[in-house]
Amino acid sequence: MHIVVCIKQVPDSAQIRVHPVTNTIMRQGVPTIINPYDLFSLEEALRLRDRLGGKVTVLTMGPPMADAALRKALSIGADAAVLLSDRVFAGSDTLATSYALASAIAKIAETEPVDMVFCGKQTIDGDTAQVGPGIAKRLDLNQLTYVESIRSVDLASRKITVERRAEGGVQVLSTALPCLVTMLEGTNKVRRGTMADMLRAARTEVPMWSAARAGIPDVALCGLKGSPTVVKKVFAPQPRKEKAKRIEVEGNAPADLAAAALTALFAADARLEETLFRQTGG
Repeated sequence: MHIVVCIKQVPDSAQIRVHPVTNTIMRQGVPTIINPYDLFSLEEALRLRDRLGGKVTVLTMGPPMADAALRKALSIGADAAVLLSDRVFAGSDTLATSYALASAIAKIAETEPVDMVFCGKQTIDGDTAQVGPGIAKRLDLNQLTYVESIRSVDLASRKITVERRAEGGVQVLSTALPCLVTMLEGTNKVRRGTMADMLRAARTEVPMWSAARAGIPDVALCGLKGSPTVVKKVFAPQPRKEKAKRIEVEGNAPADLAAAALTALFAADARLEETLFRQTGG
């Protein structure tokens, strides 16, 4: 079984700042990490490989510095890595990104057929959750999104059964391989790499694929040229001017606390009490 895991190197969101004049994200001096959601997908792929055998290949698109993210994935236990890096990819939105990654996966599959593709549910820098489904659409793969657990994978019948989180409950879905899976956060505990894997990651020469080597048929669909999305403005939320109010209550009974909170809310906004009574028929 061959699994391809798509990861992304992103700025550490805990240290991102927005420029006060240009309103753009200040990336200088901000450390980069593997998108946290992608790590859960990588761990799930490694567990399947450990149980069923096979190979896990990690793939990312980015500048040469994204090599560090791939080496981190190798140190955790991935078997191989491919870095998709070319100037024509600069400025790619989710549409162009899914096109480039799908082309690279198709190129990988020419020598080693791909049974499953894993992605995180979304990235912390974009939060669109579009790249995974975009890859599935371009490669004509069955897609299982927001998966919280994989019940079974039967290589003989080429079927996978998963539990997918949905509004109001959990769906149990089964589909045929090959397929694409996007994993939710907290679905597993990401392992720590062994010393052998860490040494192997340090020694490995990660191949860097240009657009030509990845077999991308039309570079006009990559980068800014292939990206219809336009970001008008990036801004930080304005701090709230009003300060928190302290409510003192005699006793610790939940009913007393709730009554005091409602009294304070109604005092601050007289229309709120009227609206609630009208909606509840009180």
